[in-house]
Amino acid sequence: MTAGAPSVTTFADQGRQWLESRAPRRTADSAPEWGEGEFSVVVFHDASDEAELAVLQAYQAWHREKVAAGFGAIAVPRDYGGLGLTKAHDAAFKELEAEFDVPRDHEVLAVTSGLIAPTIDEYGTEEQRARFCRQFFQLDALCCQLFSEPGAGSDLAGLACKATRDGDEWVLDGQKVWTSTARLAQFGFAICRTDPDVPKHAGMTAFLVPLDAGGIEIRPIRQMTGGASFNEVCLSGVRVSDDLRIGPLGAGWKVALTVLGHERAVSGSSRRGGGFDELLMLARHLRRTDEPMIRQGLARAFEMKRVREWTRARAAAQAKATGSSGPGGSIGKLMWTQAMCQTSDLAGELLGPALAANTGEWGTFAWNEHLLGAPGYRIAGGSDEIQRNIIGERVLGLPGEPRVDRDQTFAELVRGVRRN
Repeated sequence: MTAGAPSVTTFADQGRQWLESRAPRRTADSAPEWGEGEFSVVVFHDASDEAELAVLQAYQAWHREKVAAGFGAIAVPRDYGGLGLTKAHDAAFKELEAEFDVPRDHEVLAVTSGLIAPTIDEYGTEEQRARFCRQFFQLDALCCQLFSEPGAGSDLAGLACKATRDGDEWVLDGQKVWTSTARLAQFGFAICRTDPDVPKHAGMTAFLVPLDAGGIEIRPIRQMTGGASFNEVCLSGVRVSDDLRIGPLGAGWKVALTVLGHERAVSGSSRRGGGFDELLMLARHLRRTDEPMIRQGLARAFEMKRVREWTRARAAAQAKATGSSGPGGSIGKLMWTQAMCQTSDLAGELLGPALAANTGEWGTFAWNEHLLGAPGYRIAGGSDEIQRNIIGERVLGLPGEPRVDRDQTFAELVRGVRRN
């Protein structure tokens, strides 16, 4: 941290004063009246490309305003245009920001600045850091993740998208799926198979792929919420120069774990999806806050909200001390998915048939988008089962899951060869 930097408390006080001069509050004490303004508890964006682009541009403009005022890119190194403060400073401001009606964030923004930029800072060459870190941290360009494939989701090490070396270039062939916002991003961060003749975890390499390169086709995937924020990305003979390889050859698994570690650390930090405040407003409108079962459900939702805040604070403290939130980030990610499902259950209890049939009443049928979207995050960013394995093995010290394919090459696994 920069010498002479303000304390977290002082910085938060300064941030609060600035936010109060820029935007109205949206806290529970000053919540809007029922029926006022836009109501959204959507989990996955379901807007058109034009509307989604408008959301991105509005937040990018807000981010530039924060940077100019000294409240943007808070934990980003000064070399990349940031303030060089701690993650605790960043978390304190974000908690404050959530109390104000400001442009809403977007998944690809968090991916770009919170996942990809710090990974390139860690694994990139000096030239790559100079070329990409500033523009990704500052959101001047956007980057999506090209990880999952039709045959490799939770088992990311089973991916088959291959990268074949051709002189100073790599030729990429394969298929990525469930890629959020690929149609609006300029780059994709891809993990590819570069050596099939070693165990699957050892034969992968990371690449930064320009999404306007020849041989790339991006197809929208329609979700059950009605939107198409997910995409299928097909790569056929895509040429990528070796100076876009991130990290050493064969280190793709380690690089991917770094990205996923950042992802789990920030999971649940956005305002997307609604939560206790929206549930309480709904229960009050329906005059059901005196019902014992509803009160119990609201108490559980408030309890989860508070425990998640404490868990994020603990992860931030660990990150400040060690530079990484560690496997404890999986606890926060798992709690987030549980909180969203808990929220959907209580919204359904409150609304009944109005959750499935649109009566046109403000603040009611919109919960349908939450109900349909929440289960997706039990898979995205590592399934609940994967998170439990990480917590069990790396936090609680329990024996690891049996891995019978540890010493087999990827090629043998594909051919179905079984070693005795």
